[in-house]
Parts: sequence; C-alpha cells; structure tokens
Amino acid sequence: MSGAEQAVRARALAVLASDAALGGLVHGLFDGTAPRASVPYVAVGAAEGVDWGTKDVAGREVRLTLALVGAGAALDDRAAARIEALVPALRGAADGWRIVGSRVVRTRFAYAKDGGWRHEMIVRCRCLAG
Repeated sequence: MSGAEQAVRARALAVLASDAALGGLVHGLFDGTAPRASVPYVAVGAAEGVDWGTKDVAGREVRLTLALVGAGAALDDRAAARIEALVPALRGAADGWRIVGSRVVRTRFAYAKDGGWRHEMIVRCRCLAG
C-alpha cells in the first residue's frame, strides 16, 4: 500500500471517529473487519490506488470502501446518510498528501453471507503529494 492509501485510510478513520452524530447511531468504528462487534457498526475496508499525478506533482486516486454492517432499519438509513455526508470532510491535508477531491462513486446494499445487511460505499479520493 502506498503512502496515499494509508493517508486516506487514516483520514477516514479520524473524520468518522470524530463525528458525535455518527457515534450515536452505530456501536463502533473499525479499521477492517470487526470479529466480535455488535451491529450496526462501520468498517473502513479496502483501499485501491492508481496514478493520478501531473507532469510535476505526484498524485494518486484512491478508492476506499466504507461499510455499514448490520444495516436495514431506519436507524441504519440515518447512519448511512451520515457517513455519506461526512465524505466531503475527507478533503484536506493527510500525512504528506493533500486530498483535493472526495465523493461517493458507488454504493451497494446486499445481504451478507454471515447474516444481516451490509451497505457499502466506495469513496473516490484524489490526492496530490505535499
């Protein structure tokens, strides 16, 4: 994982963890899969990066998966909406990178194999070095 992917993950964890409204709607926020968490909870999942640089500035486009696990009730709909509302707050300085754009580019709502519903959001963050 390059520095940009790590920076975006760290920024996402910090932004989501600092939001009291989201904290009141879910039982926890986890970096990766939570083995024993009670639903609903938020998991920051995979990060994929590709080159997004310019002639003179290094850049990466990072796609990050944010998952609301145990979704399905009206309360979970509010949690999903809150996560989506926080995505623009990812913009800014992040561990040597500048996140210059962030938006949800894809969502998926599916029944998880271990039971319950899972609402996944793919967030695209465009980053420039510096």
